[in-house]
This record gives sequence, structure tokens and C-alpha cells, in this order.
Amino acid sequence: MSDAVEAGHDGKLYLCATPIGNLQDITLRVLETLRLADLVAAEDTRRTRQLFSAYDIHTPLLSYREQNREAAGAKIIKRLEEGETVALVSDAGTPGISDPGQHLVALCVERGIPIESLPGPNAAIAALVLSGLPTDRFCFEGFLPRKTGARRKALEAIARDERTLLFHESPARVVDTLGDILDVLGDRRMALARELTKKFETVLRGTVSSVRSTIAAGEVKGEIVLVVEGAPPGAADTIDEAAAVDDVMRLKEQGLSLKEAVAVVVEEQAPGMSRSALYNAALKRNA
Repeated sequence: MSDAVEAGHDGKLYLCATPIGNLQDITLRVLETLRLADLVAAEDTRRTRQLFSAYDIHTPLLSYREQNREAAGAKIIKRLEEGETVALVSDAGTPGISDPGQHLVALCVERGIPIESLPGPNAAIAALVLSGLPTDRFCFEGFLPRKTGARRKALEAIARDERTLLFHESPARVVDTLGDILDVLGDRRMALARELTKKFETVLRGTVSSVRSTIAAGEVKGEIVLVVEGAPPGAADTIDEAAAVDDVMRLKEQGLSLKEAVAVVVEEQAPGMSRSALYNAALKRNA
């Protein structure tokens, strides 16, 4: 138990990680903090009430989400400065990751308000260690942009990153996103993890194309994490775009479409090169 919560007189923000599915995945310290805090700020009060009901917690709740973060954040800061203790919880997992918690933390840092992190569940890390891909170096990208053009541009910026790549994605966009990953990053190894720690937990492992084909055949539901293999070591130093375009044009002369030629060159001769970047360069040469 934290001394500030027990004493109840020093204002402090507690970042409390909560279950991403199975309600038993919560620490004793988080439960105690949620019970003893003066206020719990929750991204989704309905979901937090389910947790409270399961563990007989009756602490007052305040909605703190992206849509009201300015007004709610001001209220929370005021109470913290008055000496109250506030526990922050996200929709699920660790607050501050892909949610407005980072904004509240920044406000506390600016004002010198103490902050304590109570670690626990995190969907991206759970997916990473289940993926079978390298875990020694990884890059968490959160949610990619919703629009195709912006999403491809974001992928092009990390196309030569050798670290394992982690993304959150929604069921409605995941097939399109995997199509963009295939076009921009190539047909790399990957894992798709959905509904982690829940009854219908699923982990699909394979290549981007094989995983995309599997999920495209049916309806996808639940919260999704994509884990994608990084670029081959040294790819950023060895790619010669001009030479790659030459190879594309040669294959095109042999009867392949421009898109087919680009796919062959990226897969066989220029791993780590962005498919869309090579396609655009070849298209410009072909004009």
C-alpha cells in the first residue's frame, strides 16, 4: 500500500493498470489503491463499474476521456492540488498508452504533483511475447491513421526500421490496414492477437498475406494487436532505389505488371524497401 493513499493528506496521481479482459488480472496494490483513493478517474465509467462490482469497490468515479479531457483534467488537477489522491484507469490496460492519460500526467508534471505508476496488464506487450517474433527491440506505433493515404505514409516512415513493430487496430479497419502493410512493408512474418485474456482469445501467426487471407474470409471482432517483423538487418544501408527501379523495369518488359514487378523486386532483391515508394519511383520512370 502506498503511504500517500493510507495517510490521505498528500495529493498524488496513481496510474493504475487494470485487466484487458480477465478480471482476475489485477494486482493487490491496484485494488487497494482503488479502494482508498478519494476519486477514480476512468476513461470508461461503465467498464470500471464492472470492475468495481467484481471487487466490491465504492470509490466515487469521474469520467476522464479524450472528448472531455480539458474540463475533466482541470477538475482532477484542482482536487490533487487540494491534497486529494486520484487513481487514473483507462478503458483497459495501462493508462497513458493510446489514451488521454498522457495529457493528465503532463499536467501533473508541469505543476509538480507527485505521480506513481502501478504496473500491470498491457495488450501490446502481451501480444509481443505471444507472437514468436524478436522481443529484444520493438517499436509501439499505437493506432495507425484511419485514412489510407495517411496510413501508408506512416508505414513508409518506418519501413526500414529493424525493430519488431506493434500496432493497435480496430476490427473494421484491420483487413485494409494489413493490405497497406503488405504493400508498403512487404510480406513479412507477423502475428495478429485478438481478445487477449478473454474467452475467445486468438493468435494468428504467419505472413502478412496469409493472416490477411484468413481474417478476410470471415467477420473479425474484438480488440486487436498486430505484431509485424522489422526490416532485415542492414536493409536501410543496402537498398539502391535506382537499381531496384531498373530491376522493376526489366521485369515489366518481360510481361509482368508494374505492381507484380515491384512485389518481386521487394521480396527477392530489396527487402525492407517500401513497396509504395518503389512503385511510385518506377511509375515516375515509366511516365
